[in-house]
Amino acid sequence: MAEVLTVRDALQLEVFQRTTVHVFAGEDGLDQPVRWVHTGEIPDIHRFLSGQEMLLTAGLGMGHTESEQRAFIRRLADARAAVLVVELAGRMFGSMPQAVVDEARAVGLPLVGLADEIPFVEASAQVHEVLVETRVSRLIAEEATGQAFMDLLLADEDYVGMVRELARRTGHAVVLEDVAHRMLAYSGSTPAADDLVAGWDTHSRAIHERHHPILTGESSRPQARAGSFSQVVACARTAVILRGESWGWLHLLHGGAQPSSADLRAMERAAAAIAITLLSERESGARAAQRQGALLNRLLLGDISGEKFVSRGLALGQDLRDRELIVVVTAREAGGEPFGDQDLARLLREGRWPAVVGDIGDFDLAVVGLGEGAAALLDALTRHGVRGGVSRVVAPAALPQAVRQGRSAASVAASAPECELLRFDDLGALRLLVALSEGPELTRYVEDELGALLEHDAHTSNPLLPTLRTFLTCGGNKARAAEALFVQRRTLYHRLDRLREILGLDPADVDNQQRLQLAVRGYDLLRRRTPRHP
Repeated sequence: MAEVLTVRDALQLEVFQRTTVHVFAGEDGLDQPVRWVHTGEIPDIHRFLSGQEMLLTAGLGMGHTESEQRAFIRRLADARAAVLVVELAGRMFGSMPQAVVDEARAVGLPLVGLADEIPFVEASAQVHEVLVETRVSRLIAEEATGQAFMDLLLADEDYVGMVRELARRTGHAVVLEDVAHRMLAYSGSTPAADDLVAGWDTHSRAIHERHHPILTGESSRPQARAGSFSQVVACARTAVILRGESWGWLHLLHGGAQPSSADLRAMERAAAAIAITLLSERESGARAAQRQGALLNRLLLGDISGEKFVSRGLALGQDLRDRELIVVVTAREAGGEPFGDQDLARLLREGRWPAVVGDIGDFDLAVVGLGEGAAALLDALTRHGVRGGVSRVVAPAALPQAVRQGRSAASVAASAPECELLRFDDLGALRLLVALSEGPELTRYVEDELGALLEHDAHTSNPLLPTLRTFLTCGGNKARAAEALFVQRRTLYHRLDRLREILGLDPADVDNQQRLQLAVRGYDLLRRRTPRHP
């Protein structure tokens, strides 16, 4: 059943089919709603109308002169009558007076003539029956909509679920943005909506400044409630109000099809439900981070492809489409979290790089959409003192490989003595160590090369591994190593002799330095090994 009974619908009821119905004027108004039916034969019948009534009359109160008839029509139009239906069976008129037709056309009032008498009581009864059924159906639909959002609240669903439910119920794409015009959720994707959200900042900030009110109730005249809704291009929106303040906007991207009043009411219910979910989320902001973290874990586990990841990212408000992608993995310092996932997310947001960011255990990972190359991003990460790694720049299909690259670089960065940001392509042979650290091979190699030294250091208060690491870092240059260790050369020579005894090889030999360098870096990697499955 239709949401409203229009003039056209009413004239198709059985009682009007008993005679010939002719529309004399106001054809463009036949699709406006009818709220009630009224009958009357007095000249001032307009005083008893409140708008959107179907007026049935035999014409006895319309007057005998042209001026009286024109004034009667103008008064009905001013009273916002939906349609005037005149019986032309001879009681007052055998045909519609031309002055009535001309005036109705001038004021845009739908004017209908009936060739025969019909019982107005039956006409009123049939129209009222349909009106009651329509309103009951609407109330049932509104109750179902309200219950659906209530069920989501009881299930502890967040705003992403609310947006998804609104898109499902209305059949239109839906976007949720905050007061800073950041798109936080998107559902009900269509090609036209996808194009619109690709330039969301322009649409949200610029186009909506030139909005105009749209119909939100049953009134046939534009009577938007306090600017609650606005329509621009192909979008209707309503504010999300949290604790008396505007938190953001909920947009219904309806394209060429105008949203129904049921769609707009559903949008109001969704906005209210979203405000309730935000009351518990505003302090921590954890739910959005959980959503993004869960999506990243699905990518890590191979549950979704890179292309699917990009699509799911758009649903969370991060538009990675048509961009080159790079994976950033930041390592946390032992015993602290100086640069966590929220810090990384804020840095990327301030730089206007769309990104899905999450906590994956020992590391924080971000899949970032680039605009014009990676140089600006790498510079920003370096300036903020980020310790971690970055992958190669890839297309969506290669995202799983990029994640492995970023984690490999971050593993090396985490084990390095200095805070640094490493690119995967800069790792060189260390890439092999990272791969070996996932299995027992590297552990065996480290034990074979450094086992005796590690056992020595476990039983003494003067460990020698730091001396070996510094000596290798200095490329075997004894003078530089002594200076870096703040010891005299004689002391360093003594320590090197002890290392030679314990290791069974000369650390000053170039070939030995290479194998020991790999063993030391491998040992550092094993101490900060990332979980295989976050």
